[in-house]
Amino acid sequence: MELLVNGARTYAYTGGKAHTPGQPTVVFIHGVLHDHSVWILQSRFLAHHGWNVLAIDLPGHARSAGQAPASVEEAADFVAALLDAAGIERAALVGHSWGSLIAMEAAARLQGRITHAALVGCAFPMRVSAALLEAAQHEPAKAIALINQFSRSTLAPPPSALGPGTWVDGLSTALNHRVLASNPEANVLHRGFVACDRYTRGLDAVAEVSAKLLFVLGEQDQMTPAKAAQPLIQKAREIGKSVEVVMVTVGHHQMNEAPDATLKALREFLRD
Repeated sequence: MELLVNGARTYAYTGGKAHTPGQPTVVFIHGVLHDHSVWILQSRFLAHHGWNVLAIDLPGHARSAGQAPASVEEAADFVAALLDAAGIERAALVGHSWGSLIAMEAAARLQGRITHAALVGCAFPMRVSAALLEAAQHEPAKAIALINQFSRSTLAPPPSALGPGTWVDGLSTALNHRVLASNPEANVLHRGFVACDRYTRGLDAVAEVSAKLLFVLGEQDQMTPAKAAQPLIQKAREIGKSVEVVMVTVGHHQMNEAPDATLKALREFLRD
């Protein structure tokens, strides 16, 4: 479906189901140089099992128009505007990598409007090396090759992802190039990495979140190692927040390298 958010056309995948009044809503938020398609299994399942789904393309990415966010905070404000445009009073948020920071910041800002916040492949601080930032700005093809090398722990996913034998590295590389080319006015690869690297509100944001929290972390994640999420987890637990942690035995792309395990974690987390 398409929505007008902040005056710009915004695309959201609904899992093939029309929105049903009275059902809860979950918003899926992708990471740097991705789009809604990275959530295809999880979003479609939930859409067919009692949830209204909005798996978005962030502004300036793929099928969404508008100015690409230059910070986590700017993207979080977009999420608030999206809920207003869709007429959604309360929602759950699921974000991956950069999207996990956006989901956390949005949950902190929107308070009771957010019931659950699932943070997949999350870390704080989410530092990006100077070499990768340089490559992202001046040699994006090189940067794309690097991030796919370090993001993946498998050559092909289980059958439940996109079919037996799917070449996940090639698929992700093609998606990265397509999203980068979708916005000729902004380098969304470099802009997204800068947003991750410069985000400083993590500990404050997680303390302000009133929603239930879930962390889905990859045991072999080299982009956002599981240990890098511990400051957020510890801070949330210290002040008595409801926090669940699920470890999956893959790298940084939990939703398509471990699609069933990631879906199970989300399904059980969202059950209540």
